[in-house]
Amino acid sequence: MTKVCVLTGYGINADRELAVAFADAGAVVECVHLQRILDSPARLEEYRIIAFPGGFSFGDHLGSGLALAGIVRSHLLDAVHGFVACGGLVLGICNGFQVLVKSGLLPGGDEGAAPSASLVYNASGHFIDRWVSLRTGPAAAFSPWLAGIETLILPIRHGEGRFVHASEEVRRATVSRTAFLYDADNPNGSEDDIAGVVDPTGRILGLMPHPEAAVRPHLFPQWQRRRPTEPLPARRLFANGVNAGR
Repeated sequence: MTKVCVLTGYGINADRELAVAFADAGAVVECVHLQRILDSPARLEEYRIIAFPGGFSFGDHLGSGLALAGIVRSHLLDAVHGFVACGGLVLGICNGFQVLVKSGLLPGGDEGAAPSASLVYNASGHFIDRWVSLRTGPAAAFSPWLAGIETLILPIRHGEGRFVHASEEVRRATVSRTAFLYDADNPNGSEDDIAGVVDPTGRILGLMPHPEAAVRPHLFPQWQRRRPTEPLPARRLFANGVNAGR
């Protein structure tokens, strides 16, 4: 059975919702305080999936996800790369996506290299809290997380969700690693409508919208009038990860 490590502590929230989403998909889930992993990175070998939940790690005082990204880069980067090389999977949602990008794990391609992209303030300058439509990108062809998913409707809630590339070269390389795109309406001004990306292996996935907040019909707005079609695509994302982790 797939065992999932959901990181918690130091201001991280939405960890319980993420744990429930994985448990519903059949995983054995443990919410593990970040300090326990920092004290013993080898502990990651007990799991098949590492999950970085949404906001607000370390209060976002230095910028969204930046403090935790620095910790990951300084103390856990090699452990995470080794984890993925051995068949493990990584998921980062919202703040977790910011951590993966700002630590250099996404969009990836050069282990240990400086971060090649970032998530910055929304183009509107405002915090956004709404539901958005997404479609999968080219990464659906090879990422185990995305099998069988074409579209999603998910909530976003962020102030720094605009995905930007460090250079045109990085932008070209990221095209094939795009996991999700905002469909028709780009709420934050992300370059190329990017809402989520994977690393070159497809095993590390990060996205700004919250799939863990769309795994049950009653979580959708006006769900009694407009009942979402089952099975819910967000459930499939978690099921894909759990199945790939077996």
